[in-house]
Amino acid sequence: MAQNLDMTTPIAPIIPNAFDSDPIRLGWMQGSPPPEDKLIQFASGDYLSFPKSRWSLSNVRQLLPSTQIARAGLIGSGMPSSLPLASRADLDSVAFKTIGSNIGMTWGEAFDSNYTDGLVVMHKGRIIYEKYAGALTEHGSHMAFSVTKSFVGLLGAMLVADGKLDDGALIPHYIPELAKSAFGNATVRQVMDMTTGLQYSENYTDPKAEIWQHAMAGGVLPQPHGYAGPASFYEFLQTVQPMGSHGTGFTYKTINSDVLGWLIRRVTGQSFGQLLSERIWQKLGCEQDAYISVDNAGTEFAGGGLCTNLRDMVRFGEMMRGKGYYNGEQIVPEAVVADIQNGASQAQFVTGGYLTLPNWSYRNMWWISHNEHDAYMARGIHGQAIYIDPKAEMTIARYASHHLAGNMLIDPTSLPAYHALAKHLIQNP
Repeated sequence: MAQNLDMTTPIAPIIPNAFDSDPIRLGWMQGSPPPEDKLIQFASGDYLSFPKSRWSLSNVRQLLPSTQIARAGLIGSGMPSSLPLASRADLDSVAFKTIGSNIGMTWGEAFDSNYTDGLVVMHKGRIIYEKYAGALTEHGSHMAFSVTKSFVGLLGAMLVADGKLDDGALIPHYIPELAKSAFGNATVRQVMDMTTGLQYSENYTDPKAEIWQHAMAGGVLPQPHGYAGPASFYEFLQTVQPMGSHGTGFTYKTINSDVLGWLIRRVTGQSFGQLLSERIWQKLGCEQDAYISVDNAGTEFAGGGLCTNLRDMVRFGEMMRGKGYYNGEQIVPEAVVADIQNGASQAQFVTGGYLTLPNWSYRNMWWISHNEHDAYMARGIHGQAIYIDPKAEMTIARYASHHLAGNMLIDPTSLPAYHALAKHLIQNP
């Protein structure tokens, strides 16, 4: 007998899979000009909505103002560093069990399941797997979102090692404008490890969460008619109120990265992009310039505005796997990389509520697994990742445009895939 439908029960929308949401197949932004129903514009406010995001994340510079992170200059030779190829055909069949549901999946199946736009795997310094989909190509660039934070955290840690930034100092020592905000009695270290007590929600499903107000202030989202709130990232930071105590536990909040970006600018006299170019990007021998989005005051979005080529992202990951050494020189002090890899308090990390990351920690805006391979990573919403496995001598860089933002919802088909591949490479070198 047929059951009566309860018309008051909402029906969950059907989310198109990777094939059906392919931006080229759907015709987004194709034509001169594109038809109105295929047009993606910043002003509409929905350029990050799925499936438009599958085009937008690979074309961010057409939507947001940005500033250049040069690949060549006085320091770099201008010649891209070598990325030797040693492609392997056995990786797509590597099998693993997903977290929670324990469903079997292969590496090849996970590529589409995660709405991957591009993925590069390096093993022992050689590219063994490289694949692209959607609107991303090997010559294109993609939004890194919160992977940006790990770049900012690394530069901050390098400045601490240089003696230019005191991680025990209170924030107002460098930025007096934040004295009356929740950052007024926070230390640089608490900001770098995100153990600050701040009234700021990172809940992407809550339209009233402060993350959206932050995005509007910085121009990542359009400001509605009559908007009278903060008009820049720095203005927003000065309005942040306290919630809880600093130093008692880890709570992931993007605004910490914007504060660290401001600190970098104060102690060096350079923007994050200028410093990244001089100290890392040029030295890596990157193929392409990187870019970072800016607000209407020209301030870079240190919490998530970086846009890079995927091969250059894997170069950066390989440099970290090499303990800071890459392209013939020690780019980052080995002690700085070791400090990141060693991690921080696992007990404090529990307060962050990351059920898919048991026993992890967070140090200098990097995520540390403390697993059997000492793997650690940089993470960004919608599936952006750099995953470094020292024991397997493996580095993975991935760009994606998953319809879900939070990585806890993506981790079940990502983290076990990375670890399974690492074990496969150890067993089958």
